[in-house]
Amino acid sequence: MLLAQPIWTRRWPTPLVLALARIGPIGAHLPAPGTWGSAVGLLWVVGAFWWPQLGLGCTLALVLASSYAAVAICGEAELRLGKTDPGEVILDEVVAMPLCFLGWPVMVGSIPAWGVLLAGFAVFRFYDILKPLGIKRLQSLPGGWGVVVDDLAAGLATCVTLRVGAWLWAMR
Repeated sequence: MLLAQPIWTRRWPTPLVLALARIGPIGAHLPAPGTWGSAVGLLWVVGAFWWPQLGLGCTLALVLASSYAAVAICGEAELRLGKTDPGEVILDEVVAMPLCFLGWPVMVGSIPAWGVLLAGFAVFRFYDILKPLGIKRLQSLPGGWGVVVDDLAAGLATCVTLRVGAWLWAMR
């Protein structure tokens, strides 16, 4: 089955699975863990995706690989915690954040880079919390797919929103 929960994390020790899914102590010990996970995701964007020479193809390949790993880890964390999409599992926010900034050079111009990052963070949190546009239905996918794919959709919706916003800003 295409959307079956990956099983390669089954033999991993529980502390490792939970530490990765929670991004260390962040998801388990801070209030509003999804917001903190999104902040870590911004660091992931700046650290791993900020390089213009990375290109769209490499960016998408890295997002796909990290998302698949997150599906396996987050799904396994769900099983071990006995909860569906637990709030403390924040790896999904981290891996989705790069999608918010696809086509980065188009968005940055008359808007400073920090403004685009801040706007992307805020818009992503909006889509991740409210889950409009059918994003909420994606949570019903099995296992880690339901944990991660809704965040990926929120990231893509954020990207579209930022691009439209950059276009409107440039037209003013």
